[in-house]
Amino acid sequence: MADQHPETPGSPKGELGELLGLIAQLRAHCPWMGALTHASLVEYLLEEAYEVAETIEEGHPDSELLGELGDVLLQVVLHARLAEERGAFTFDDVARGLGAKMIRRNPHVFRPDGTLQDSFPATVEQIVQKWDAVKRAEKPERTDQFEGIPQALPALARAQKSLDRAARAGVAAPAAIEAGPAAVEAGPFASEEELGNLLLAVVRSAHAGGFDAERALRGAVRHYQQQASRNPEGPDPAPS
Repeated sequence: MADQHPETPGSPKGELGELLGLIAQLRAHCPWMGALTHASLVEYLLEEAYEVAETIEEGHPDSELLGELGDVLLQVVLHARLAEERGAFTFDDVARGLGAKMIRRNPHVFRPDGTLQDSFPATVEQIVQKWDAVKRAEKPERTDQFEGIPQALPALARAQKSLDRAARAGVAAPAAIEAGPAAVEAGPFASEEELGNLLLAVVRSAHAGGFDAERALRGAVRHYQQQASRNPEGPDPAPS
């Protein structure tokens, strides 16, 4: 049993190397850990990412952020370990690939050999243009500006990401959302399509104003929950 998931020879030293070794041993000796798969870990990866977001947005202490980041790192380490056990890739490969990607995707900072450029762009707009150009060069077969946006993203976040991609590609917004939500009353709606168009218009308005619709809604829901918890009998009376 001890040799079922042996440690990786030549694994990195230090805290990270110790963590990788611990996970290897847990995979070998803990039945629950040993039964994990990439698919079964997906729910935990999503949950841990949202917990990091909540910790940041609610202004929790750094000690809590430290712990939540560790939980996200655990998911990365576990996925890398599972891949290593089947001979696909290792954690080192993940880190090496990420480093190469950062150099490749940021030519405004790095030369191809990883050394720093002599000068750097002055504006974020220039950086975005360079980033988009590099991504297009990496995947010239991509002709759809929306390709690569995860289908599993929450709807508001996916809408905002789609609008951002469209704007950067110079694609005009559909007429259904061009006017924005200001003149539309909040229901009753004749159909889900009508409601959907209003929500998309709200996201477009948020995007134009530099706001994150998904984060804004999370904040509004938190505020609502806090208010409702303090006043379970009903909403506060309107001011006279």
